[in-house]
Amino acid sequence: MKKYPALLILPLIVCLFSVSATAQKKIVMKKSALTGVQKYEPLALENSPELQTILTKAVGETLNKFAPKKLESDNLAVTLIDLRDAKNLKMANFRGDAKIYPASVVKMFYLVAVHQWLKDGRLKDTPELRRALKDMIVDSSNDATHQIVDVLTDATGGGELSPAELKIWATRREAVNRYFKAMDYADINVVQKTYCEDLYGRERQFWNGGKNRNMLTTNSTARLLAEIALGRAVSPEASKQMLELLKRNPYKDSKDLDSQDIGFTGIALKNIPNANLWAKAGWTSNSRHDAAYVETPDGQKFVLVVFTEKFANEREIIPDIAAKILQELRGKN
Repeated sequence: MKKYPALLILPLIVCLFSVSATAQKKIVMKKSALTGVQKYEPLALENSPELQTILTKAVGETLNKFAPKKLESDNLAVTLIDLRDAKNLKMANFRGDAKIYPASVVKMFYLVAVHQWLKDGRLKDTPELRRALKDMIVDSSNDATHQIVDVLTDATGGGELSPAELKIWATRREAVNRYFKAMDYADINVVQKTYCEDLYGRERQFWNGGKNRNMLTTNSTARLLAEIALGRAVSPEASKQMLELLKRNPYKDSKDLDSQDIGFTGIALKNIPNANLWAKAGWTSNSRHDAAYVETPDGQKFVLVVFTEKFANEREIIPDIAAKILQELRGKN
């Protein structure tokens, strides 16, 4: 074997190490550029004793009102954020850190992710993509959500996979999770599609007997909706487009008790002329949730997220809390 002087070998090792380090740095930089979070600053939210008093009172009165129907504190989670002063955001919560299955409210997180992927060049903006986005948010279509999750993650449904294959597939499916956790949304799990019936094949494997369900807190959900309302989600223009899809009409003439316009927080606004509502609701046989951004003519601007469990058919709980909060806030003007 030919021997080389040590003085020649050392520069060669240094050179190889430098090339490897440079390549690694490029990979990291590329990954960072695709996440769109390198310049992100978390929304500054301050706990407000005044808002907490209002929220605690509203929740307490609602619990008392529905006590004959066995409503208990464990069936509720609520977060309120006052947006009147964008530079001094106040919040309050009731069980706001409880992890709860979010039903279709999770679609709001997929909406934000799509706009980030578009900004980063990871998705091509097409009429079909926009059609799926609209149907997912406006109509709460589960089929449209399947399409959106597929294009976000490139982890589509299909037959069962081997453990090794499933691990690779799962890494792709967790792309949206990684994006939000990079922005300090640490208490969420946004990896599953939404279904009308059941999961099959690799989707059911990944669901892992329910241990890997989608989970949100009202705190994180309210924070995200506040980001959108303030024009901070992805970009001001992207946030504007998201709000257009989230816009609801609380005065709509409809008999649909599950209408996102008049079936949730919108009920509390029907007697307040010219109020504005942006929202994403979610409901299953066990859950009834709403994430709402409300503006009233007298200057109220707030995000209110209410999750309820085991009371899916009780239509009045969410608007009862909203109405009580509105009354208190408007009375302090």
